[in-house]
Amino acid sequence: MSDGEPDVPEGIDVLRVFCGPDGRHGNPLGVVRDGRAYPDDTSRQELTCRLGFSETVFVDDPERGHVDIHTPGLRLPFAGHPLVGTAWLLDLEILELPVGEVFARQDGEFTWIGARPEWVPPRTLERYASVAEIEALTGPPPGEGWLYVWAWEDEAAGRVRARAFPRRGGEAGGIVEDEATGAAALLLSARLGRALDITQGRGSQILTAPAPDGTVEIGGRVRWAHRSTPSRG
Repeated sequence: MSDGEPDVPEGIDVLRVFCGPDGRHGNPLGVVRDGRAYPDDTSRQELTCRLGFSETVFVDDPERGHVDIHTPGLRLPFAGHPLVGTAWLLDLEILELPVGEVFARQDGEFTWIGARPEWVPPRTLERYASVAEIEALTGPPPGEGWLYVWAWEDEAAGRVRARAFPRRGGEAGGIVEDEATGAAALLLSARLGRALDITQGRGSQILTAPAPDGTVEIGGRVRWAHRSTPSRG
């Protein structure tokens, strides 16, 4: 791990999910390959807070794809970048969550999952007039609750510039700005009814594609930050 990143206990992989085209950026994700090492909510919350990422995933059954997602503040029934990262790491086609089954697929350098907008915890999606306004933000805008600000970079091409701020009352527990947020991208794609190419945070990339059945696919690149074992899988 690089300077400033937490010490990672044995058996935990750290990934960067939704990396940019140059392989940089992405949202850090901790994945505990054997959830039995942290058997209850208390131990899982302690580890999640120690790692300090916006989410950490505990794999309770890798064969069935049964996973448990935690933020530093609470447990989540669904989240985007944790599922994309876990599907890539374990080469899963189905992930089992309290809200239902999430289907995953690999397409070249991108990993995709499909999910329903109603599975996503509430977020405020606020459109700004320009990319410059988005990039000029030096911190969270005033207010409470989870905020996703966005602007068209090229509306005809479906390119969006976005940033995400959990703010007080959000579920990320002390995270000031979320680097790449699949769930919010899913909601925005569902609201606009079209595929999007989103640049979020410092330069992360999230792709979306609404499906006829009401689900939305979200996809992106995944890269290693720290390996718990010498090879993937």
